[in-house]
Amino acid sequence: MIRTFARMCSVGVLLASAGLSAQTGYFSNWPAGTSPEEVGKRVADHFVTSPHQYTPTLHYSEAATWYGALTFAQLTHNDALREALIKRFEPMMPGGSDLARVPTRHHVDDSIFGIVPLEIGLQTKDPKYLAEGKRWADRQWESPQADGLSAETRFWIDDMYMLTILQLEAYRATQDARYLDRDAKEMVAYLDKLQQPNGLFHHAPEVHFFWGRGDGWVAAGMAEMLTSLPENHPQRARILAGYRKMMASLLKYQGADGMWRELIDRPEAWPESSSSAMFSYALITGVKHGWLPAAEYGPAARKGWIAVVGYIDQNEDLTSVCEGTGKKADLDWYMQRRRRTGDFHGQAPVLWAASALLR
Repeated sequence: MIRTFARMCSVGVLLASAGLSAQTGYFSNWPAGTSPEEVGKRVADHFVTSPHQYTPTLHYSEAATWYGALTFAQLTHNDALREALIKRFEPMMPGGSDLARVPTRHHVDDSIFGIVPLEIGLQTKDPKYLAEGKRWADRQWESPQADGLSAETRFWIDDMYMLTILQLEAYRATQDARYLDRDAKEMVAYLDKLQQPNGLFHHAPEVHFFWGRGDGWVAAGMAEMLTSLPENHPQRARILAGYRKMMASLLKYQGADGMWRELIDRPEAWPESSSSAMFSYALITGVKHGWLPAAEYGPAARKGWIAVVGYIDQNEDLTSVCEGTGKKADLDWYMQRRRRTGDFHGQAPVLWAASALLR
């Protein structure tokens, strides 16, 4: 019996090793110039010296890029990069010299600012950053709706990352379950309201288009949350089911070039890089964590990453990024969106995907 048990254990170890090999085998032996270490460093270093974009206060896409650069710095043990990112953020801390850059609205686009001090605090253990980030997370729920959702809830699919990432980072920093419970409740509410039978998400309840980057925020938000949501959390099964349903749909809509379109289900739409980077991040994360079968999803994740890297130009700017797009129930509105280069909406998910490949 002892020998039988030992053989069973040995078989289990071999199967586990085979599974791990299958998951990671798709994420090595990169073509020249496409390794996550190389690409991530180039894009992160470029971010440190990039001018601010869009608004006088820090734009949400810049906060998301800052977060991506910080996680990449941590994973690659690049202390110089992390110090440069912190030095750039320091003037926006209380008492700093660039407080005019700090957003003030009680709005999901502004509140995401808090993920930057939270991530700095997580990495440095500096209490002043942790306190500042926690203040933003608490502010987001200081006057919740009657149903317990944040007052910033608006049921745009973008929020499934931009709202949830702040509470998730607060949970990671404090291990206080109330942040995680808020987050999971919010995510499930959006899943119930916006996910369609084909697994994709309408931009908003009244806007019935599968806009690429909007769905990209969803994919990234669910992947982020699932990495921290405990196996026994009451909302995990619902979120994982929604995630898997979306990933199965994305597999069908990925182009032969490895990219996804600006409107996902319309092949005549142009290949869009920010959504493709977000979807690649979500797929990579799912394969690496075993939520998705590696043999089925690993090739798509690899193909997506390599395709996105091909859109990075000689200045380390991602090209073919859809411009900022408010919701509108008009097909032409989406089809005629302009393409931007170096937009932080695209720089951010490149860094997320590079970090996911290195985890």
